Amino acid sequence: MAQKQAEIATRPELTALIQEHGLRLRTELQAHHRNIFPPEAQKTIRNFSAGETAKLLDITEGYLRQIAAERGQPAGTKNARRFYSAEDISELRKQLDQGARSSRRYVPHRRAKEHLQVITIMNFKGGSAKTTTAAHLAEWLALHGYRTLALDLDPQASLSTLFGIQPELDVGMNETLYGAIRYDEERQPIEKIIRGTYIPNLHIIPGNIELQEFEYETPAALMHRKAGDTMFFARIGQALGDVQDHYDVVVIDCPPQLGYLTLSALTAATAVLITIHPQKLDVMSMSQFLQMTGDLLSRVAAAGASTNYDWLKYLVTRFEPGDGPQNQVVAFLRSILGDSVLNHPMLKSTAISDAGLTNQTIFEVERRQFTKSTYDRALDSVNMVNSEIEALIKTAWGRA
Repeated sequence: MAQKQAEIATRPELTALIQEHGLRLRTELQAHHRNIFPPEAQKTIRNFSAGETAKLLDITEGYLRQIAAERGQPAGTKNARRFYSAEDISELRKQLDQGARSSRRYVPHRRAKEHLQVITIMNFKGGSAKTTTAAHLAEWLALHGYRTLALDLDPQASLSTLFGIQPELDVGMNETLYGAIRYDEERQPIEKIIRGTYIPNLHIIPGNIELQEFEYETPAALMHRKAGDTMFFARIGQALGDVQDHYDVVVIDCPPQLGYLTLSALTAATAVLITIHPQKLDVMSMSQFLQMTGDLLSRVAAAGASTNYDWLKYLVTRFEPGDGPQNQVVAFLRSILGDSVLNHPMLKSTAISDAGLTNQTIFEVERRQFTKSTYDRALDSVNMVNSEIEALIKTAWGRA
């Protein structure tokens, strides 16, 4: 007995062990980050070829060359080929819009009476490509001229990392959305925590572990709520309302849990996109998730929350067309959920996964890093998914 007690006494204490491992990992990761990215380094996006630029602007390459020649549009050259920066493309879009002689518009900003689109991307289960979907959607919209705000609500802050923001190094106190929705006197305007990115039209509110404070503080705030206090579920919508005139679309990346942050994002949303990996266990998990979500939303709706949406869709992610069981799962989903499942799935691709290893999206990596067929297949998949979502946004605005 004494020997057993002695053995227990010499075992490492769990709390201390977790803290030690966390500190060691953090120190090494910071050292690794400083090694790769000097303190003054800033993430940038590559230049785009004339063909890519023409597609983004929805014009022909011939017309693009004509514009470049007539207006002296700045562009880099490489082996006699012209390349355009994201800033060049944004400026070209404005010039085309100003010179348009028909009803066509190249700058797709929302117009009077068209409401801000707030797209909440969610799933209870990790590994469903939720953050990858959010990053590609936000970038795609911005590159196509929409004023876009990416909102990272996940304390793990993977979306922020993809955009070149290190949550432990670059995000301080009150610099996440928590700073704009907290319950005490330290709350600050949302404008102060919005950051620009390396892509015109794309801003971001980064995340880090500080967001978890909202989960801890909300129960106490509910218990001590005073007359006139904004309920937890309305705080994100209220904060976004202060900057709604500056944006067309807000893309929210939710944490993989059904907490107060996720419920708040759902009640702030005008649209919901649920990612789903086509595996049986994932579908079973989503079934439980949907039931819990519906139950909780009915309760917050009874407390006065808005739960009206322009659309709710399911996006099949990491799809492998040659995988028989996956095709069966997708067919099952479509038979049950009908047209609530997007027509186009997000294909599983080494181009997308390898880009993620270096904190990049498919739009940021060079095509020459992969075989042409691999890259083009991945890019086509991303473009089709996001084009379908763009059509939903336009329909919600009442556009043709």
